[in-house]
Parts: sequence; C-alpha cells; structure tokens
Amino acid sequence: MKRIFAGRRKSLRRWVALLFVAFPLLTGMGNAGAFPLVVQAGDTLAGIAQRIYGRVDYEGLLVTANGLEAHGGIAITPGMRLEIPALAYRRIAPGDTWPVLATALLGSPDRAPVLAFSNEGKPWLAPPENAEIVIPYNLRFVAAGGESLKEVAERFLGDARRATLLSAYNRIENVPLEAGQLLLIPLTQLPLTPVGQQAAHRAWELWAAPGGEQRAQQAAATGELPLLLADVRGGRYADAVARGVTLLSGSSLTGPQRARIQRQLLEAYAALGAEGRAADACREWRRAAPRARLDPRELSPKLLAACQKR
Repeated sequence: MKRIFAGRRKSLRRWVALLFVAFPLLTGMGNAGAFPLVVQAGDTLAGIAQRIYGRVDYEGLLVTANGLEAHGGIAITPGMRLEIPALAYRRIAPGDTWPVLATALLGSPDRAPVLAFSNEGKPWLAPPENAEIVIPYNLRFVAAGGESLKEVAERFLGDARRATLLSAYNRIENVPLEAGQLLLIPLTQLPLTPVGQQAAHRAWELWAAPGGEQRAQQAAATGELPLLLADVRGGRYADAVARGVTLLSGSSLTGPQRARIQRQLLEAYAALGAEGRAADACREWRRAAPRARLDPRELSPKLLAACQKR
C-alpha cells in the first residue's frame, strides 16, 4: 500500500460530512476485524498509527476509517472512540464456497474473487476445509467528487491498475465519482505490531461481548444470590452446592459475585464434610476478595480449618 492517503481531499458537502462522521457509530463498528480504541491524553493520529501498525503514514487510514476529514479536518480528543482497521479471520467449514463466504463476510457473492485471491485460492475451486482465511477490511471512502477509480486505487491500494478491482467490487463504472458517493475498498495489508496485537486483544475483551448479555447474566446472578444464602442458612447444603456451581459456570460474573458464591460454597462443602472442596472454595473466595479476613468471630473453627488447608 504505497503512497497511502497522500495529501488532503477537498472539503465534503455538509450533509455528506455529517453522514460520514455518523456512519461508524450507526454501524456499531461494523467491520468484524476492526477494534475500538479510546483516545488518551497526548495521543495523536500519527502516534497511534506508529504504535498500532508501525507506520506513521497509516495515519490517513485512521482519518478515512473514522470520517475525520469532514469539515476540512476533525481533531481527535481524549475519550473519543476510534475504529482501528484490522483483518478478521474465519475457519472454513464443510460445504463452504467462496460465493457463500463472500456473501456472509463481504456482503455479496460477486466479491468471491477478491476473497479467494486474497487467500491464494481460486473462486471456481472450493476452499480447503478447516483452512483459516483472512477477511479483507472494507474501508469506507466517500468521494468529494471528481476522483477517478485509478486515483483511488493508487492512493489506497498502491496500484492504479487495481481500479478494475474497485469497479467490480462496488458494481460501478470506471467513471469519475460523484460527490458523496460511497466506495468500499478491500484492504488486506494491515499488519499489527506486537503493541497493536495487544491493543486488539484488550479491546475485544472489553467490547466484543454481545450487547447486554453480560449485564443480563450479572443481573440474573444477583437475583440468585439471596436464594443461595437462604439454602445455606436453611441447611439445604446439597441444594446450595448445586446452585452455587451453576452460578459459577457463567463467565460474566463480577468479582464480588464470585466472592459471595465461593463464601457460601465454603460453608456448604464444610457442612457436607467435603474438606478438599471446602478448602478450594475458601481459596477462590479469598482470591476474588483479597481483603477478606479469616476472622474467628465470623467463621466457625470448621471453616477456619478448611481455609488453613493447603
């Protein structure tokens, strides 16, 4: 990708600019391989590009992906959430074909040649089962008006001859683009630095869970915790163990929730004579609640003994 994004385009029309600024937000970070990054104090686009890609000239990629050219240029500010272009991957399942994959991953079966050639395959041959393929990142480009596909191909793909690819990929004629015309540019050269890979991993840990699912699981656990406590206080220790183990199978519990569950399991296991499991529960309780104290005024000698086991 030589000469990426050299120079500045003309200012877009006001309505086009507003639409493009809003587009990443409306689509919910729509590229599967992209990841969000929150701007910190002192960050610059050039610095982020160097940190994530090892290339200062990829600053323009961030500008275009986030619609920051609107109104002649929008500055980033701490707290702003940027979309960081990156590649996604998919493992080939039995029955997959390039057109089926292109429809699901790129929005059209007509994009099968790009997907196949990006993975050293042929669109008329079946992809090898269980192979991991790369999914191009669809960069959104809004024309200021008058650009040719050759200019766009040279600017973003480093080769004016790839204008034919852009024409077929977007189902448009190779004519000057109109102001506000949206073009998708499939990028496959987006290597991340080790720091960039760590940023992507952290971002997916923070942002990738389906919306509201973790919150719903945590709310459900909050409703179950009083029942768990009632089981223990009522001497229904087997029921308490079953309820506690079921709750712990959820991966979205908060630290305090896990601590409360393990504390009740400690008591239930100790009452049932399962000393080893009681010791494990105590260890996990104190791991989830590092400030928890083994206070003899609150814990029976039996519980204290279980907690002192190694």
